Amino acid sequence: MPKPKLSSLLKPTVETPFQIDFDWWKEHDRSWRVNLRSCLCDEHQEMYANISGDKEVDWIDPETAEVQCVDGLQHTLISHCAKEEQFITEQTTLTEALFRLFLSNGNQPLSPDELAETLNRPSQIILQTISGPRVYKGIRPVSRK
Repeated sequence: MPKPKLSSLLKPTVETPFQIDFDWWKEHDRSWRVNLRSCLCDEHQEMYANISGDKEVDWIDPETAEVQCVDGLQHTLISHCAKEEQFITEQTTLTEALFRLFLSNGNQPLSPDELAETLNRPSQIILQTISGPRVYKGIRPVSRK
C-alpha cells in the first residue's frame, strides 16, 4: 500500500502557506483558460479575443536571468492586469479575491493570516474556504517537496 504524502496528513492552519496550483487547475477544470481570460484588463481582453489555445512566451527571471517558456495568458495576467487598481474590489467574492490576490503577487505563497490582512477578511473564514474538501480555483497548500 503506497504511503500517503506527509502534507495530506497535516491539517492546514491559518499559518499554512497556500498558492495557486496551476497544474491541478488545468487537470480539473476544463474552462480554466476562460476563467483566466475573464480576469484580463480591457486592453488585454481585446488583445486575446482572437487568440485560441495555449501561447507560450519567453520570460527572463529577473533574479537568475534564466529564460523560461511560460503560458502567455498567465504571464500577462500576473505581470500587467493583476497590477491594475480595480483588479480586486470590495464586491469581489472571497474565492475570486483570493485567486486574484495570488495573481497580483506573482503566485507567491501566502497564509490565511497574510491573506486576511490584505483582503480585510477573517483568516478563519479564509482557512475554512481554501482548506476544505473542495478546491477553489486551484488554491491549495504549498506542497513540500
